[in-house]
Amino acid sequence: MNNQDIDQDLPENFEALKASAKRSSNWRERLQAVEELGQYDHPQAIAILSRMMKHDLVYPVQEAAYKQLKAMGENVQQPSRNKPELFKGISKIMMRIKKSLPKDHTYEQFKEKVQKMRIDIYDTYEGEKGADFDPWLEKMWNSLDTHKK
Repeated sequence: MNNQDIDQDLPENFEALKASAKRSSNWRERLQAVEELGQYDHPQAIAILSRMMKHDLVYPVQEAAYKQLKAMGENVQQPSRNKPELFKGISKIMMRIKKSLPKDHTYEQFKEKVQKMRIDIYDTYEGEKGADFDPWLEKMWNSLDTHKK
């Protein structure tokens, strides 16, 4: 990085982009922040993109941050798509949500309740699984047996 790059000003909305980059319940907003921050070859923008590439739970966000950093000439390794469970105890969390609903609830009611109670989980898995989100969530719902003794 040369002095001209270091002297490049950050955008006026840098603080808002920084806040968007941390918003755990909106992967689309984080992805947008990555795209905007990638336009600024500045140490602060690079630091945020590096953190997102390494630690964001949603792979498309990690991958976008990687691509932005690579385009800036940063020496980075592509993040792995293979991750362990994104939220520790996800089955127990989903079980508590299912148990909070009436016995004869529908999958749509369960889905709505997950979104209301745990938007962080809902949003993360929606971003991570993409088109496979609904089948995954429905399979999770079906696998939860609330009548175990």
